[in-house]
Order: sequence, then structure tokens, then C-alpha cells
Amino acid sequence: MKICLLCNRGNMYSGGQGIYLYYLSRELQRLGHEVHVVVGPPYPDIPDGVTEHRVENLNLFEFGFPKKDPFRIFTPLNLYELASIRLGMFPEMFSFSFRAYQKVRQLLRHGHFDIIHDNQTLGYGILMMKSFGIPIVATVHHPLPIDRKTDIAYIDNAWERFGRICFYPFVMQHLVAGRMDRVITVSESAAEETRNAFKVSRDKIRVVYNGIDTEMFRDLDGKQKERGRLVVVANTRDRKKGIIYLLRALKLLREEMDVKLTIVDRGAPDNEYTPVLVERLGLDDSVEFTGKVSVEEVVGFYRRAEVAVVPSLYEGFCLPAAEAMSCGLPVVATTAGALPEVVEDGESGILVPPRDHSALAGAIKRLLSDKPLRQTMGEKGKERVQRHFTWEEATRKTLEVYREVL
Repeated sequence: MKICLLCNRGNMYSGGQGIYLYYLSRELQRLGHEVHVVVGPPYPDIPDGVTEHRVENLNLFEFGFPKKDPFRIFTPLNLYELASIRLGMFPEMFSFSFRAYQKVRQLLRHGHFDIIHDNQTLGYGILMMKSFGIPIVATVHHPLPIDRKTDIAYIDNAWERFGRICFYPFVMQHLVAGRMDRVITVSESAAEETRNAFKVSRDKIRVVYNGIDTEMFRDLDGKQKERGRLVVVANTRDRKKGIIYLLRALKLLREEMDVKLTIVDRGAPDNEYTPVLVERLGLDDSVEFTGKVSVEEVVGFYRRAEVAVVPSLYEGFCLPAAEAMSCGLPVVATTAGALPEVVEDGESGILVPPRDHSALAGAIKRLLSDKPLRQTMGEKGKERVQRHFTWEEATRKTLEVYREVL
């Protein structure tokens, strides 16, 4: 097949959608398909054999006004981005979808695509691509209304709450999602949330679990663990990640044992939320921030730790939980979202209710106090990843969805 993948933020360091783009395109190409990716900034490192087509996105929300080249703002889409940002909206997916439409239309003058696969953009420009007569599949990692609900719960000011409601392009994604030929979700939990949030017919939804790079994320025999070391890999500024509950659990644990936490995320000044919590709870000497690190360094932090923790309030899949399991690390996680589908309670880890720091502390203490249990759960976690969460399996099932709509 000749496949066109769309992703508004293509870089792996932008989050799960960049990781998804990289590995899915790599595996599709390895299986002999011709793969083109239409991507916005920050631009990705593309696997060998995959053709990249870059489109502009100002990303004013993150980078601010383009001072080096201010005249580039004077195009309709760029002016729209500027006005939307000023009004407190997040226009990136809207503007990317129209630029992607223009790019794909240009590419179709020189050839054809068998399938177009959108990676959670769900913008009006994707809907316009229906005019090309090519089947369109969209992946939804998790519906944005979940982000909105979580954010609003932490805002007391009515005007700020209204602004947060306007921030997310909920109506646009709702209209577009239901008109895709198929919607791929990365878990049964995400499928149910997508059906509820976007009113997508369940017979259009297909569940394809994400994969893990098991060649990269693996344990090393004899690697020295650091006693009492925990690790969490997350964008901790995102309230859904539940970092406050892990920090409260850490405060409880320090009363009974020597325990340290590595947060694989940016600290101050880039992160204005988590370092303040650490200081307020008096945990400065027990917590370290890694800053932005490479994938290889992330693996090193997993190998150094004795337990990985996922205190999230919602996860559409949770790559860090599966990555830790692939490295032979037992996981303490919540029962929120898809986590029970990834971490098998009592086998590859321990699950506790979300927002319960006492239960979180109890589960962590149990694992830190029982080395044989950690080793047993670590082994079962590796086996579970190898059975259910490989990119080869994810790509095979994605191809089944492509063939179904074709």
C-alpha cells in the first residue's frame, strides 16, 4: 500500500503521538509499504525509507510571536492562529489540518494514496480530505474532553474555567471523528471514552494497543539497583498525571523508610507546578528532576529504580507503564483509564484507586520491602509486554483496519 500518515507534532519528545508516528511508520515501511508522513513542528527524526513532508505551524502557544521573521504572520491561517491565541484558544490542530489538506492535495497531483491515517488531529481540514475519495482512518489516543474536565477541576475562578472550556477544540473534533471511516483507539477504555465524548458509533471503532520498542526498553542482567529508588515518567504539569498524590505518598513513606524519587520531566523554571509542590511538602532532598533526556537515558532511569509509579487520574494507554514493564520493573499504578489493561494487578504490578495517596504509599512500601516479589512481577511484566504490546503486533492490527476500509 501507499500510506499517508498525518501528525501535527511529529517529534517523539512532544509526547505519545510522536512516538506512535515514528514506530508505526517504521514498521509499515519494514513490511514493504510506501509510507509518507505529513508533519508539523517540532519535526521528527524520520525512520529510514519513510518520506517526510513538512508543513508550517507557528505553535504560538509555546513559542510566542515569531520575532525573527514577523512578516510570516501575514497569511490567513497564521493570522487566525495569532487571533485565537489572543482569545485563549488552542488553534494548532485546526490550522495544521488545513495545511495538511493543502499538502496532500499537492502530493496527489503526482501520485495516489491508498489510505490516509490521521494521528489525533481531527481538524476540519481532515474532513475536507474526504473529497479525495480516499479512505481515512483516525487514531484517538484519548479524547480531549478528558483534559478539559481535569483542568477545570483545579480552577476556582469562573472566568478562568470558561477560558479553559474555550481552549479545547471539542466541537471540531466531535464533528470530524464521527465522519471518519474508522477510528482506532489504543485501549478499550479509550474506545469507551471516545464513543461517549464524540458519539462515534461503536461499530466504527477498532482497538489497537500501542507497542513498545523491546529492543530499547529491556533490563540488563546484573545492573545495580539503587535501594529505595522510585521513578515516574510523565509531563507532571498535566494534572491528569496525579503527581501531587505521589508526592503526598512519598511524604508518608519517608516517615518509615529511606526512599528517593526520580521525576523524568523538566524542573524549574520550565515547570512551574511540580517543583513548588516538592518544596511545599518539604521533599527537596528526596526528589530529583532529570530535565529533557534521551530515550537511552530514560531506559537508564528505569534500570536504576526498584519500582516505577504511575499515579495518573486517566490514561488512554500509558507508554511509561509498559516501558517500565519491558525493562523488568514492577509498576504501582492506579485503576484509572486503561491502566488495568496494561498493568495486570497482582501479576506485573499493583493497582490502587486514583487520588488515594495512602493506598499508593502502601503499595510502594510493599514492593520496596519484598525483593522476590519485585523480581517476580518484573519478569511477568516483561512477558506481558512481549505477548501483547509490541510494535509488530500493533502494526499488523492497524493494517487489518486499513484493509477493512479498503
